[in-house]
Amino acid sequence: MEDRGESFVAVRRISQGFERGNSTCHSSSEVMAGSTAWLGRGLSCVCAQGTDIDTRPSFDVTPAQEECLQKLQNRIDVAYDGSIPEHQEALRALWKAAFPVEELHGLISEQWKDMGWQGKDPSTDFRGAGFISLENLLYFARNFPKSFQDLLQKQEGDRALWEYPFAVAGVNITFMLIQILDIEAIKPRNLVGATFLKFLAENESAFDLLYCITFKLMDHQWLAMHASYMDFNL
Repeated sequence: MEDRGESFVAVRRISQGFERGNSTCHSSSEVMAGSTAWLGRGLSCVCAQGTDIDTRPSFDVTPAQEECLQKLQNRIDVAYDGSIPEHQEALRALWKAAFPVEELHGLISEQWKDMGWQGKDPSTDFRGAGFISLENLLYFARNFPKSFQDLLQKQEGDRALWEYPFAVAGVNITFMLIQILDIEAIKPRNLVGATFLKFLAENESAFDLLYCITFKLMDHQWLAMHASYMDFNL
């Protein structure tokens, strides 16, 4: 995935190992630029079948896939804790990435509302999706800064007077992906989750990358709907 001018190019390396039978977690440094078509090919056909996890059969996983899934589940289990220095630094880093020339006056500040948090203390918004939702936002900001800034500043398209809150939208996307991909299950219980797990076994950043793509797609849908703040839940 790259930030190239106005484009938002998705990663396509994640599934190349399927033909090779390679199911080892790879670092994000191996990812090559490609087209968002990989997401459509990999997930759209199975998403159309629904996500009724109660009536779907379970899917077998390889030891490597199981290990990658466990690592992701461990991330999901971490709640945001404002007393942990690592969490504090991640929050400060997010501010720096979002507003590089504006000094942050505190982890509790009215300034956070400028990023789209509900109040002056962002930690209250992390309760729904935990520390990984902050990690997702920070990953987006660091790896695709132009796309991140375009969404934060609402640079593209014909915008409504009242826009969706950027940061809160990001937390909601993290939560939504966890549910849709059924990541908290011991092993996949639907085809969507099983397909994603193959991506994850090829690249351990697959969830973070999918998050970035989903955020961009959400914004695209927002513009297509000519939506305003009252349409945010929809």
